[in-house]
Amino acid sequence: MQSMSGALTLRKPDAAKPAGRTRLDRAVRQNPLLSRAGLSERLFAHVFKGLVYPQIWEDPDVDMQALRIRPGDRIVTIASGGCNALSYLIADPASVEAVDLNTAHVAFNRLKLAAVANFPEYETFYRFYGKADDRGNIAAYQRFIQPHLDAQSRAYWEKRTLSGRRRISIFTRDLYRHGLLGFFIGCGHRVARLYGIDPRDLLKAETLDDQRRFFDAAIAPLFEKRLVRWATSRKSSLFGLGIPPQQYNALASAGDAGMASILRARLERLACDFPLSENYFAWQAFGRSYSHEEAGPLPPYLSRGNFAAIRARIGRASVVNASFTEFLAAKPDGSVDCFVLLDAQDWMTDGQLNELWREITRTAAPGARVIFRTAAAENLLPGRVEPSILQRWAYRETESKALHGRDRSSIYGGFHLHVLKAD
Repeated sequence: MQSMSGALTLRKPDAAKPAGRTRLDRAVRQNPLLSRAGLSERLFAHVFKGLVYPQIWEDPDVDMQALRIRPGDRIVTIASGGCNALSYLIADPASVEAVDLNTAHVAFNRLKLAAVANFPEYETFYRFYGKADDRGNIAAYQRFIQPHLDAQSRAYWEKRTLSGRRRISIFTRDLYRHGLLGFFIGCGHRVARLYGIDPRDLLKAETLDDQRRFFDAAIAPLFEKRLVRWATSRKSSLFGLGIPPQQYNALASAGDAGMASILRARLERLACDFPLSENYFAWQAFGRSYSHEEAGPLPPYLSRGNFAAIRARIGRASVVNASFTEFLAAKPDGSVDCFVLLDAQDWMTDGQLNELWREITRTAAPGARVIFRTAAAENLLPGRVEPSILQRWAYRETESKALHGRDRSSIYGGFHLHVLKAD
């Protein structure tokens, strides 16, 4: 449930509206304004304008296993929170080009690129993005990042919100409690505490058996509560996960026992299937931060051992405000080796999917790889993308299922890998 790519071929934006907002609106809106579905789409577009994902919720280790990134590969990915785009640099690609319709995510990623390039050492970088709650982060921003930011991104971070604080201050007030996702997780914690449960107690578990016992005794019963079942039956309740109305429908199709049961199963996997020592997604969900232990799990880009390599290659990464399809439309034939679509296809129409895959196929280099995730388990492309396009690609079904089983974020129904066939 990630940043909206809106992989469409776009017409010229309306002059009366900012381009980024117009792109986002067009990616979301598929129904008449005054219809129930149309109102839901517009509400989602409104809440999605700001920062949604301080951390991306796709496992970068799984991505890199699937993509088999080779030195010199050219990658195009949806940006979202930027964790994965930066992590790909570990594999020594020639370029990582990130795109996003959300202008807040573009500013967030450009801040991260500037931090990698200009902070004096790893400790300052980790304090900024790992702990993300130190008052010294403002001084670090002003000294090391601000002079290197483009004017648009600088204006975004220095704008004051209704509270009177500048946006950059979230790095002194626990970054991961902010953004739409941070707010959603916080609401989940508050609801749990209403029933006498503190989700942070899961992090005291020392073994997988301990994790299972806590989940079964404390977390699972919450999904039987009337309030929880009522709330999760509303599409708007999951906007905080970045789930637009179209994707809610796809997620709901994953089972017939109600949304609460589907979410319970996904959270069970997150809580019980991976040791806490290896799963930073569980730390974020149940603790709202990374582990405070030096050896605690972190995203690859944020690990001390990877910092030097990422820093040396940071000039190969870029972020632009665009849709995936329009970005590819400007690229030459055969110029991309790896495509990362996150879960954006879940809310596309058949027409949008075909436009996207025509551009992917045209720009794909020999042996190109495409990865994406879906709310439901099934691969959504067969029957929707034209056979003449889809037959150019080999779907690695067995490998996809194995990779899905390794995805520590645990919130998706399926992981999918397609490889361009040899001519």
